[in-house]
Amino acid sequence: MTAMLVTRFKEVTAEGDIIEFVVWRVPSPVDPSRHFYKYRAVYIVDGKRVVGFDNERGKGDHKHIRGRESAYAFSTVETMIEDFIAEVDAIRRRR
Repeated sequence: MTAMLVTRFKEVTAEGDIIEFVVWRVPSPVDPSRHFYKYRAVYIVDGKRVVGFDNERGKGDHKHIRGRESAYAFSTVETMIEDFIAEVDAIRRRR
């Protein structure tokens, strides 16, 4: 099996911010993750990443919030997208 696109979304807001995520189903886990998904989600404001979720090879599942990186407990694609959108919404409410 080759990688299969699960979902892709991109929006440029009226303010020029970018909200984007891409999820692939992969034939084997991206080490050290144990699930079969490769994903990245990003919220960019003024050309800078404000929120990011991904599972980079060697780092595993993690998130970036306002420049701080921390582990992320991936459970499902749907939950990851919901968590990402919740972080984006929280930051947008504070603007």
